[in-house]
Amino acid sequence: MQKNEIYEAAVTGMTAEGSGVCRVEGIAVFVPQTAVGDVLRVRIVKVLKHHAFGIIEELLVPAPSRTEADCPVFRQCGGCVYRHMTYEAELAVKAQLVEDAFRRIGGLSPEFEPILAADSRCGYRNKAQYPVAEQDGQLVCGFYARHSHRVIPHTACALQPEIFTQILETLLPLLTRAGVQAYDERTHTGELRHLYLRRGYHSGQIMLCFVTRCSIRRKLSAPIEALRAQFPEIVSVMESVNPERTNVILGRHCTCLAGAERIEDTMCGIPVTLSPQSFYQVHTQQAERLYGIAEGYAALTGQEVLLDLYCGAGTIGLSMAHRTRRLIGAEIVPEAVENARENARCSGITNAQFLCGDAGEVAGQLADEALHPDVIVLDPPRKGCSPDTIAACLAMHPQRIVMISCNPATAARDAAAFAAQGYPVQKVRAADLFPGTAHVECVVLMSKDKD
Repeated sequence: MQKNEIYEAAVTGMTAEGSGVCRVEGIAVFVPQTAVGDVLRVRIVKVLKHHAFGIIEELLVPAPSRTEADCPVFRQCGGCVYRHMTYEAELAVKAQLVEDAFRRIGGLSPEFEPILAADSRCGYRNKAQYPVAEQDGQLVCGFYARHSHRVIPHTACALQPEIFTQILETLLPLLTRAGVQAYDERTHTGELRHLYLRRGYHSGQIMLCFVTRCSIRRKLSAPIEALRAQFPEIVSVMESVNPERTNVILGRHCTCLAGAERIEDTMCGIPVTLSPQSFYQVHTQQAERLYGIAEGYAALTGQEVLLDLYCGAGTIGLSMAHRTRRLIGAEIVPEAVENARENARCSGITNAQFLCGDAGEVAGQLADEALHPDVIVLDPPRKGCSPDTIAACLAMHPQRIVMISCNPATAARDAAAFAAQGYPVQKVRAADLFPGTAHVECVVLMSKDKD
């Protein structure tokens, strides 16, 4: 097989990244923007030792699930991967990815409950970060093209609420007239790196954060005033200065330029306050449903000690606090821990304690203090739980462990580690918190006893 050769093939599977899989001369070829059942002529663009990558040269027979993409930049943008197929097909792919991960990676065969579907593929995100560039003398923003940092200008993303589009289309000309320069990462020059919008789903409050290479608060003064006069929903305007050559978006500190330093919202009926750095699920409705599933798996009676590791702003644990005797949360981001403590105070929750530190270290410390939680809830990052975290959890001998994961592969790996030490996986449920994209969450119940 050589680059630029063209072969006829049928798509028979999907990867976790959302590419179709076909076989050519016994080799797996990954082709983006395809669907299971497509028959196509595929052009080979890269050949590796055990697999290859291709693109559609000609679609010969479309799959039954194929549909017209509803986004004009779908083929260029690096965000969505499933807008060319029906939502039912997308859900089937994601449910299968979760099941395959647990069977193949974890060697596990739990009960797989039906995937939690979203009400809509559109307008669900409460947070968006837009890289900024310059085009024909005007500031533009949008999203990066696949596997690059080339900005695809686009303000009307189908995943974002309409008000985000309105704000951007009003703000960009104001910034251009104010002489704000787009950041150029190749030369490490310019000023404005990203525009960051965050919105409370229930409150409607909006935070606008300018991510800059150096402070430009004087230049931003007039645009901010004009923008807030048109959009009273913007109750917080922040600047995050990030002078580093890095792919990390936010800088180390944020400064309030107008309004409040945080916005307010509710999650599962619990008041929450959010800073730019706070972790907060981007699909509020689905997150509330997800946490409901986790609470059901936890089987709380009101007598348990609940340990919430990787707790972020505390939303998961606080949503269950009314059904626990004591809640302890742990999170490494100081701002998120302060948010969690404030959220508990605002909710009148007095049985909650939040600790700042690495989840593994905090879990180990609690184990050394002979704390024996009845239930542990884990919500680790994509890389999964550290070995220290798993060891510390096991040392505390909980009755049940409930894991919420954004990465089925690491969830399966970690679940297998728990299963090997006496916590067999009872149930797994996939949850679609990011319709249109390749991401899928899952909730896992591990328990000493059969459910």
